[in-house]
Amino acid sequence: MKKRIAVVMGGTTSEHNISLKSGAVVIKNLSSDIFDVTAVIVSKSGWMALHNGHQISIDLKTFSYVFDKKTYCFDAVFNAVHGAPGENGELQKVLENANIPFTGCSAEVSRLTYNKHQTLAFLAPYGIAMATNHLLHKDDEWDKEVLVDKIGLPCFVKANKAGSSYGVVKVHKINDMEDAIRTALLEDDQVLIERFLSGTEVSIGVIEYRGEVVVLPPTEIIANGDFFDYQAKYEGNSQEITPARLSELQLNNLNTAAKKVFTTLGAKGFSRSDFIFLSDIPYFLELNSIPGLTEESLLPQQARHAGINLGDLFADMIYSCLKNNTFEA
Repeated sequence: MKKRIAVVMGGTTSEHNISLKSGAVVIKNLSSDIFDVTAVIVSKSGWMALHNGHQISIDLKTFSYVFDKKTYCFDAVFNAVHGAPGENGELQKVLENANIPFTGCSAEVSRLTYNKHQTLAFLAPYGIAMATNHLLHKDDEWDKEVLVDKIGLPCFVKANKAGSSYGVVKVHKINDMEDAIRTALLEDDQVLIERFLSGTEVSIGVIEYRGEVVVLPPTEIIANGDFFDYQAKYEGNSQEITPARLSELQLNNLNTAAKKVFTTLGAKGFSRSDFIFLSDIPYFLELNSIPGLTEESLLPQQARHAGINLGDLFADMIYSCLKNNTFEA
């Protein structure tokens, strides 16, 4: 009998439409001979299953829905939601409470990795190189002179809990700091200010595949603009070279760091981490626990270079979460 799989996509943040594209890629690559797949769209107005042309509300207590007096349940959930509620632990908590297996990180790990500053603080004792940074809360008082003295210029001002480069500004002049912080606060109530590192930027996927943690070939990022922003990521305003042009030492250091980040954080399924090289040392920027899966996204490129078909990867993730269906109440 086919396994009933919900592919959950959308979300309640600015990444909603990107997530819809990722979810469509997942559905496209899941074999209909093996899986009975239902799309579940999350938005600010609700969580809706798409069933025979109808949109039906999901019962979050059981993560099921009723159509024509029949209840439809799921054997597992493929999480393709970028941002909230798919990367911040909300969706995972719903599924853990309903005892539904799901791909990707647990609720606890998702809450951690969605918070850039907490992720950096968690990894700091483990010898992971990272840039000097400072966290501001929405109501904090701050002085731009003090911030610049601590962090330096140029610097990055980022929404602490957001993805796809929403709420990210590169600040070159001290008088631009206030506008940058205001932009970041449109996405989140916390702002991460981080020292600019000038070096080769790379992004690298780490996956669990056939029972092993596999580090994928990294991608070198050459942004045509000032940095790897939304336009660079999704509108072709960058060069993406896979595999990255790294020395053997750099590649070994990167693979070691990427795998260490993945395992230390307790990530599951797949992730994509961003690094900047200073000389031969990769400096960790952030981890995406639900990386983009659109046609333009990096992880699909890297999987292809590793000889891994997306359909095989997605199916393996589903079988893995079904096998490891053990939750604490």
